[in-house]
Amino acid sequence: SNRLWIAWEDNAVTLQAVVSRIPLDVAFITLQFHTQHSNATLSYTRMPGIGLSLTAVDSGLLSPLIPGQTKLSWFLLAPDGDSVAGTGVILPYTSSDPVPGACNLAFDLDIDPNIYLHYNIFETTIRFGPANIGYSRGSNPPACDTEVGENTRWRLRYDIYQYFLPESDLSEQSLITSIQSVANVQTMREHGKRVMTLSSNDKTEVVFSSIPGQGVIYSVIVRDPVLNTSSSYIPVHTYACSFSSTLDGCDNLGKISTRIFFTITGLAGLFVCFFGHRFFKCELFCMGFGFAAFLFFVLITRTTKLDYDIRLTLTAVIGVVGGVILVMSWWRFGSVMSCVVAVGLMLGFLISSIVFFTPVGDIQVFRSNVVFWVTFSCIVVGVPLFFVRWPREGNITTCGVAGAYAVVLAVNAYIYTSLSYITLNILKRFLNDNFSKAFTDVPFQDIDFIMITVWVVLGVSGIVLQLYRERTRPFFPPSPYLMWLQERERRKTNVLDPSHHTSSLPSRLLARARQLTGRRESAGECTPLLL
Repeated sequence: SNRLWIAWEDNAVTLQAVVSRIPLDVAFITLQFHTQHSNATLSYTRMPGIGLSLTAVDSGLLSPLIPGQTKLSWFLLAPDGDSVAGTGVILPYTSSDPVPGACNLAFDLDIDPNIYLHYNIFETTIRFGPANIGYSRGSNPPACDTEVGENTRWRLRYDIYQYFLPESDLSEQSLITSIQSVANVQTMREHGKRVMTLSSNDKTEVVFSSIPGQGVIYSVIVRDPVLNTSSSYIPVHTYACSFSSTLDGCDNLGKISTRIFFTITGLAGLFVCFFGHRFFKCELFCMGFGFAAFLFFVLITRTTKLDYDIRLTLTAVIGVVGGVILVMSWWRFGSVMSCVVAVGLMLGFLISSIVFFTPVGDIQVFRSNVVFWVTFSCIVVGVPLFFVRWPREGNITTCGVAGAYAVVLAVNAYIYTSLSYITLNILKRFLNDNFSKAFTDVPFQDIDFIMITVWVVLGVSGIVLQLYRERTRPFFPPSPYLMWLQERERRKTNVLDPSHHTSSLPSRLLARARQLTGRRESAGECTPLLL
């Protein structure tokens, strides 16, 4: 505001914002600070404390003024000691303007004008504390919940606004420019879109559909319809993706390489789902590919900073190597049980991931990495041990369940579904040491129920079809190498076998040619001369 004098004092550790020459008709002032993806701390005091500061990407403080006060200061610092770039906005309000967040009971600040945002790939939720009607300097704030008449905060209305940043623009400058253009009541009404209005009786929570990769600014303007005044909460922004994640980061959205990778994976999974046991070598290759690719992606992501496409390409190469190794181990040694146990670990991994995808994963005891990984590993190992008594049934069950889930992952490359987080949550826990503190609950939309149906139908159909088709066949095909060894040994030792006296391949071919020549001469045909 051109009525305020603002100075920034920097002591290399904490930045102090000082507002002076405040007019006497100003009753309270808000300070807001916005960064693109780094946290910043705003504090009433030089040393931040609970109830006196807020750390967030979009943070703000509200300071009521006392009679005669013409100067005010706040403190800004980076919580991790790193440099933080952003933009700050200071707005004054009069005693007739509503006080945003003055009746807050849910958050730490006594008067909290902030909007709290939570997003996932499906929806974005914003929450805020109720406001109070305005009051003059030095007077007691009106009671929040003792009365519900027209002279209380229950007459207030909350307009929810949405403002879209330029499409596919993830630059910091674009965000700063947009924040500055919608920071106050007037500019948000001019440039933003009002999507709904809440009364004071409504829950102060609104859910929006997430658009990953698209920047959106949300704001709440509280209105006093009696005095025809209004004030703004602190706007918040989101891209519905992470700038720091190596998995679902903003720069990985819509990658052609990701779609190609999972499309091929889905086609291979569909084949394994219905024909995996019949084509045992192909099944072993696909399962070995999955295990090797998963483990290598974890390793290369934790230890390197390579580009995503490079990591995905190397993951595919190592996956092929892993598949070939598993196939060759069966071809050379012929140990069916060891291969079936290796394949069963894939089913155990999926079952264990499903267990922790449910609310079981949010139980407090599993916040401990030791408890989580021990329990997870026990389930993974226990599943193949259970099927040791029925190896063929266990192998076919793995083909159906894992193959159908690969189809779900392929669909997820084009249409987001929460089912991808069955394994993605485990992958995140492998990659992020702090992920154990996060709640892993996700919403279920119509697409999720459709994909669950697809997964169940494909899995059950594949299992039933393969069990029916293989019911009269041997449990597993023999090892080609062991069959060759047995055949060679048989020919060496069995003199009664006619093949034991059969000449070498060239001699047999020559004899066959002479036989054909004799037949042609007896029939009067002309025999060509072969040189």
